[in-house]
Amino acid sequence: MKRTTLYLLLLILAVIVVWYTNAQEPADQVVLPPADDSSPLTSAPADEPVSEAAADQVEPIRRDGAYTSKDDVARYLFTYGELPPNFITKQAARDLGWVAQEGNLWEVSDQLSIGGDRFGNREKLLPDEPGRIYYECDIDYQGGRRGAKRIVYSNDGLVFYTDNHYESFTQIKEADL
Repeated sequence: MKRTTLYLLLLILAVIVVWYTNAQEPADQVVLPPADDSSPLTSAPADEPVSEAAADQVEPIRRDGAYTSKDDVARYLFTYGELPPNFITKQAARDLGWVAQEGNLWEVSDQLSIGGDRFGNREKLLPDEPGRIYYECDIDYQGGRRGAKRIVYSNDGLVFYTDNHYESFTQIKEADL
């Protein structure tokens, strides 16, 4: 009974935080990536057609958007300092009925991905600093069993990618996105 009450209170608190956050920033706010001076969108005269390179421009990251790709999740982390709303912690997923071995996350949720749990960095493959805490999230999850791709990010702004389930990491820098 106490555990159920605790989960209920945590859920209510989470709803209040999400509501308050959304009240502070309009849901239709669009954040564009920084413009590069050589960008065809900024260098083409108004009467000339924009080159085909414009088709390759990155879509804006929306606060209420759902993202699963490496670059989009990293851009969201750099922009907002938190995961997109389509991520759920392992415990919250279990509370919904998720069983990892069954790969049933999309059956018990609205196409959510696992993310937001602490990452231990036990092998010390990532830079270690006092007070630094790492978190992890699944990348390119499309339902079923979870794959090996993850982003590991820190409370002080570092973002790393692994496609081999934590055997090696590549740092993602905001300027490279």
